[in-house]
Amino acid sequence: MLLQRFLSALVGIPLIVLAVWHGGLPLLLLIALIIFFGLREMNIMLSNLGLKPSLWLALAGGLILVGGAYLYHDGYPGPTITIILFLQLTATVALYPRYSLLDSAGTLMGTLYVGLMSYFYLIRTLPDGWIWLVFMFAGTWACDTAAYFLGKAFGKRRLAPVLSPKKTLEGAIGGLIGSLFIACVFALLYPFLSIPKLLLLGLLLAVAAEVGDLLESAFKRQAGVKDSSTLIPGHGGILDRFDSALFTAPLVYYYVRLFIMV
Repeated sequence: MLLQRFLSALVGIPLIVLAVWHGGLPLLLLIALIIFFGLREMNIMLSNLGLKPSLWLALAGGLILVGGAYLYHDGYPGPTITIILFLQLTATVALYPRYSLLDSAGTLMGTLYVGLMSYFYLIRTLPDGWIWLVFMFAGTWACDTAAYFLGKAFGKRRLAPVLSPKKTLEGAIGGLIGSLFIACVFALLYPFLSIPKLLLLGLLLAVAAEVGDLLESAFKRQAGVKDSSTLIPGHGGILDRFDSALFTAPLVYYYVRLFIMV
């Protein structure tokens, strides 16, 4: 398992780093591809819950979110959510009873949830955006990695036994340490950044990452699956790999805009 994780990371991380460094269209296309596979995984899990989500409507919504991230900066994602909501409601009327309100609600929730990946691109559009995007990924993965290893070594107290029996309080504390470590590294590498604000962001990022991880566990537990898919060897699916980043990306984007770009 660890070998598969390492090999997958050996291929995936350089691809992501190159896209982050270049930004623009290559990054947008990579995000669109990730959203495509993420929406497929979400639709399968929703189907396991007895719903009949529409993959085509979900993909259309994902495309709208990606397009909105490209076209709009200020005020995003307000217009895109409105368009997606109207699309879902219209489909519910046109396709009823084959496509019920519950089916529409599930599709809408899945679309907006997976579509949070569009914030990867929005972070890159910020001043020094590549720094903040690398910070988001590094802090998120450091949190996940530290939580896994420290939880495995010292974990005794269950954090959320109903949602994820293997996650422990000790592991969660390890995740906080991992994220704060990355914040300290960035404070040393980029002294022009505010150290107190950076450390606070590191702390909030760890909390968001762990909540995002638990939410994905809730989805999988209700759907009765161990992983969202087997797309990435050793990691599971797109949602297994990016579940934490779905919460940390919006956090970093709005935190930087509200408290650092002032």
